[in-house]
Amino acid sequence: MSRLAIYIDGGYFDKVSQGFGVRVDFSKLVNEILAVVAARTPDSLDLLRTYYYDSLPYQSDPPTQDESRRFAGKRRFFEALRRIERFQLREGRLALRGYNNQNEPVFQQKRVDLMLGLDFALISSKRQTTHAVLIAGDSDFIPAVEVVKQEGIAVWLFHGPGRTRLC
Repeated sequence: MSRLAIYIDGGYFDKVSQGFGVRVDFSKLVNEILAVVAARTPDSLDLLRTYYYDSLPYQSDPPTQDESRRFAGKRRFFEALRRIERFQLREGRLALRGYNNQNEPVFQQKRVDLMLGLDFALISSKRQTTHAVLIAGDSDFIPAVEVVKQEGIAVWLFHGPGRTRLC
């Protein structure tokens, strides 16, 4: 039997999905991904787990009303993800990095990409999966993809609207 793990860069997923103005049912999304990979796999396919990497929004001290609203909304979203079977939320943190030319705050996620890359490579090297789906748009993950491919794992990249490919 083949086994699949799905790795989702939440920040990237948010950026791509915002343009469509729809709420995503992650249980259905996982089932659709499983169906796409299973259709191209000769063996039966089981889901190990879906990993979702993201961070809560930044809050100043004291937080503004808008910051508190965004923070509470994202926290509710994270709690909903935690209730999905075989779904694991991996949280980083958001750090204030300064201000742009329009005096708007500039934030950067910390720990998220590293956690995703480590999980992606370690789970594959332990042979817990035969297939791995990566939903991301960051070229920083290329070294992890290369390691996973060297382990003989089929890597599927899902990125942007309507784009899927086997590496």
